Amino acid sequence: MSDTPVSELSFEAAMAELEKVVSQLERGDVALEDSIKLYERGAELKKRCEAKLKEAEEKVAAITLDGDGNPAGLKPVDGL
Repeated sequence: MSDTPVSELSFEAAMAELEKVVSQLERGDVALEDSIKLYERGAELKKRCEAKLKEAEEKVAAITLDGDGNPAGLKPVDGL
């Protein structure tokens, strides 16, 4: 498990760590206290991945196309 704060992880890093957490929990060879910590970290990682995906979707949705289907510019998205 990484010591990097979840809020600083890229989508890819958070997803990779989440996969490791799930794998460790599925194996079932982790002590109860460690399992709880892993589960909590996994929940944080899941939230981070969902937030980064939503952010990306909003950015994609903000792209406007001209009459020929070419990107005409970006519309500002609140909060980004």
